[in-house]
Formats: sequence, structure tokens, C-alpha cells
Amino acid sequence: MSPTPSALQLPHGLSAATTVVGVIGDPVAHSLSPLLHNTAFEELGLDWVSVGFRVPAGRAADALIGARALGIRGLSVTMPHKDRVAELVDRRSAEAERLGAVNCIVDEDGAWVGRNTDGAGLVASLRRGDRFDPAGRRCLVVGAGGAARSVVEALAAAGAAEVIVVNRSAERAERAADLAGSVGVVGTADAATRCDLVVNATPVGMDGIDGPGSSGWPIDPALLHGGQVVVDLVYHPATTPWLAAARAQGADTANGLGMLVHQAAFQLAAWTGLDQPVEAMWRALAGHDPSVPTG
Repeated sequence: MSPTPSALQLPHGLSAATTVVGVIGDPVAHSLSPLLHNTAFEELGLDWVSVGFRVPAGRAADALIGARALGIRGLSVTMPHKDRVAELVDRRSAEAERLGAVNCIVDEDGAWVGRNTDGAGLVASLRRGDRFDPAGRRCLVVGAGGAARSVVEALAAAGAAEVIVVNRSAERAERAADLAGSVGVVGTADAATRCDLVVNATPVGMDGIDGPGSSGWPIDPALLHGGQVVVDLVYHPATTPWLAAARAQGADTANGLGMLVHQAAFQLAAWTGLDQPVEAMWRALAGHDPSVPTG
């Protein structure tokens, strides 16, 4: 008589029947997505597991073929693959279609469907605890890549009065600003002085990545001041030099962990169809890093 799946439990509660999801990117060893995903699975009592897969640039197509063959239920997608994966999936959500970037793949009846939850995750994290509501506020976003485009669109959808895009490539900045409709404009760094929210949506400041020019700042900290919320989507290190400099100028600061938690919750909802235990995910981060706010 063959043993039942429950009799085949492996260490940590896994089994041959465990549903697998993961995160693909490079680098990926620092990713906290598996911690967040697995915390939610435990809270929900699901026999699921999330793991990280290092996929070098140029190998996204191979990764998707392999994931499909292995029956992996869904993937979180991080740098440098968001744009390329948008080209590779079978279908894209309306938002992913507009952005041309995917950070989440959902298996829907055998079809890979690409979604993008980055911008919605940032807005949800800003609104948590009534910290900041973009409605009616002036916002500036540095960058024009996949994460930046998602943030630009989400801020406009949340009712921002103005969304200014700053990027070295004017053409890419214009494409990103267009996503904000009538409130989107291309600007320069000095516009930060009159903004309520300033977001660095580039990898500048991430461990091992140097910034543009001699300063290495996304925006000169001298342009920042009290009364602003300054967000660096980088979360490794937890406090980048730029974020520390912004804090020294009196700004209210946050790193990318808030967006990470909430975009992961939206991904999990897409994979499982269930409401996600967001506060439990925040507590898991606090256990990993006591400096993370839980309220």
C-alpha cells in the first residue's frame, strides 16, 4: 500500500505535494520575498513554499521554460528581468501592458499571465498607518525603469496633483511621465524642493551599485527638507547613504521594505485567491530587522 502524501512529509513540513512559487532575479540572495511569502503561507495554513532562483541577465526565457516544465505555480520577478518577462508571458494584465514591465507571473490554466504590483504596493505602504496619502500632493520619481513606471502610474491613479519624472534619458522620462496622464511631467532634480514626496526608483545606493556622477546621489540631499516624505526603493542596505542624508535634512524617510511587503501581498492574492495576512508579513520583517516599524 502506498503511503499518503501526509506520510511523506519532509523536514520543515514540505512534501512531494508542496506547491512551489519563487522569485527570479540577479542578485537574488538578499531577497526577502521568500520570507514574506512563506510567512503568509504558514499563516494561511497552505502547503506552499517560496524559494529564490538566481537567473542571470539574458536567461529569463530559459527560466520561464523551466518553471513551466516543473509546474511552478507563480513567480515574483525582480531586476534585471521585469521588462524582458513582459515580452515572454502569454498574456499581460492591463497595467502590465501599459507599463511594459512584469513583477509577478500567475499560472492561469496553464497560461503565464504577467502582472505588475509594484506601484500599488508603494501606495498601500505609504497609506499604512495614515503616513502619507498621494491624493492632491506633488510627487517626484527618479528613474524610468519598470519599478519607476509602476510608481508613476500608481501615484497618478491615487490622485496625485503632479508626478514629476527625473531621468538621465529624456525619451525614457517622457514615456514614464505619459503613464501619469495629465498630471505627469518631465522635470529636473531641483523640482524636489517643492514636492511632498520624493521617490528614488533606481538601483543607485544598492550594495555594489554606484550612483551617477561624482556624488552618487539620486537627488542632491540639499534639495530635501522637513515636511517631505522621501522614499528609497532600495532596501539592501536598509538605510542607503542618500536616505541617511535625507533624514539629516529633516525629511520623513522610508526604504523599499514597505513596497516589498505590500506588492508581495498583492502577488500572493493573485496566486492563491485569498486575502493576505499583511500585518503578519510586517512582523516577520521586524523579526528579521528590529528597526522595521510594525505599527
